[in-house]
Amino acid sequence: MVKQTSHDTQPQETLMFQLKSFFRLWPYLWPKDRPGYKLRTFAALMLTITGQFVLVGAPFFLGRSVDAVENAHKLGQNWDQAWVFIGILILCYGGLKLFSVLISEMREYLFTPVGQYAQRQVATATFRHLHALSLRYHLERRTGGLSRIIERGIRSIDFLFRFLLFNIGPTLLQLAIAGVAFWIAYDWKFALIAVSVVLLYIWFTIVTTEWRLAFRREMNKHDTEANAKAIDSLLNYETVKYFGAEGFEISRYDTAMGGYQKAAIKSRTSLATVNIGQSFLMNVGIVAMMLLAAYQILGEQMSAGDMLTITLVMMQVYRPLNILGFAYREIKQALTDMEKLFALLDIKPEVQDKKDAVSLHDAKGVVVFKDVDFHYDADRAILKNVSFTIAQGETVAVVGPTGAGKSTLSRILFRFYDIQSGSVSIDGIDIRDLTQESLRGAIGIVPQDTVLFNDTIGYNIGYARANSTQGEVEDAAKAAQIHDFIMSLPNGYETMVGERGLKLSGGEKQRVAIARTLLKNPAILILDEATSALDSVTESNIQEALNDISKRHTTLVIAHRLSTIVDADKIIVMDHGEIKERGTHKSLLRKGGLYAKLWEQQERVSV
Repeated sequence: MVKQTSHDTQPQETLMFQLKSFFRLWPYLWPKDRPGYKLRTFAALMLTITGQFVLVGAPFFLGRSVDAVENAHKLGQNWDQAWVFIGILILCYGGLKLFSVLISEMREYLFTPVGQYAQRQVATATFRHLHALSLRYHLERRTGGLSRIIERGIRSIDFLFRFLLFNIGPTLLQLAIAGVAFWIAYDWKFALIAVSVVLLYIWFTIVTTEWRLAFRREMNKHDTEANAKAIDSLLNYETVKYFGAEGFEISRYDTAMGGYQKAAIKSRTSLATVNIGQSFLMNVGIVAMMLLAAYQILGEQMSAGDMLTITLVMMQVYRPLNILGFAYREIKQALTDMEKLFALLDIKPEVQDKKDAVSLHDAKGVVVFKDVDFHYDADRAILKNVSFTIAQGETVAVVGPTGAGKSTLSRILFRFYDIQSGSVSIDGIDIRDLTQESLRGAIGIVPQDTVLFNDTIGYNIGYARANSTQGEVEDAAKAAQIHDFIMSLPNGYETMVGERGLKLSGGEKQRVAIARTLLKNPAILILDEATSALDSVTESNIQEALNDISKRHTTLVIAHRLSTIVDADKIIVMDHGEIKERGTHKSLLRKGGLYAKLWEQQERVSV
């Protein structure tokens, strides 16, 4: 089993690997089940190629028109006849330039749905994969930093499509066409100068941009760090307020932004070197070709129209090269961002379904832990040789000091982690042989720390069952003793609960969680100190409801307050990952062991 660590998404920083990441996009551009999108992609590429021939060809018509004007003066041609011919040449030039724009826009019309489809598919695949990754991965990652990786990776897709397929690629094709045209129409020396200068321009841009990319990477590092700290701080808004740590949090954020500022300044000032060098090479190329053209005009080997044609063609080739530095830098960064995204997609979930995994149907809820050993880290055992059985409809409570391993039992039962040895089964089937979806569908939990979606109360309760009716939601709320409270609110079930349920009290959030689990109506119910945030009166009422519900479900109660589990069919006492005692409340008190001591301590505190 591959352990997921925060290093799994670090890019390999090799051009070959980055290009492989880019080519992994091809199935999204050429989807097997979308022949219409294949046709769109092919047509867009054909239009792009056609457009380059049109762009190179157009200046030749304008050059010929200049020569026609000059010849008409020299030869004393009839002006009306000459004007028609010249006008046709100029109209051809203008028509081809307009046609090139139409081609470009038609390409956008054809390809935009494909590009958007690719972004959507990659985004959905990433989101699906993140939910498939195991709990350990999400506990070790910062959500803010992870969101930036996903955001940049998705954004890079459209950028790469447009610049590589419709900007850089066509520019190189246009250069090749221009070189061949110059060689055939004029002299191989023009082709040599054009190609040599452009290649030298590209080489210089790549070298200097690589130098500048170190500053860009530093910028992104500090940007990610600052964003992660900001989100982490805002998610823990209440904790920050409790400890009056606003100044500390602002200082941490400002330090990260300070690093970003320094890297951004270096990146911007180094741009001057690149711009000067590019301008120098571009002008050297134009001057060299003009001098050669002038020399050949004087030798009557070329015309003034030819000089204009060469100038226009080279200006067209140079125009997209003006942003080559930006394009290369952004393409390089986009490849890095995409590489990180695909590195994320390549992480194997720690917990996976077997190929022959079966679904759990009509679960009775018989749970058996047999000789279970488990650890999060190899050097720290959490559970040691744990064995117990929960019969159908039985309520078993697990108690013990903090760190005894109680809550780990629920995580194992949900199969957030796989155990190192032993087995856990439901209805006689090892949970590792079940699909995770069906396993978790049979289990419901009311956690001690309830987290709600930033949506309505009705949405949060109904989240347990997507097809639930309003009546079913309200019945669950009534059973959880929260319906009357909800109806007292101005917007009732449409009341927004805020980020992580911040607008509700701890007790209100917990009652929403109880209602949500009741609506799910699972075969196996886990109560992880489900009434810990409630006042004594409400706790008493809900405890009665939970006791009634427990009679109809197989129930595992993870308890800290022993008063809530005195009626359990069986109580398991754990300490340091081992089962120390088991029995009913009365029998354990008679033993005078660990449970009796815990009971005595809580009774003393309550008095």
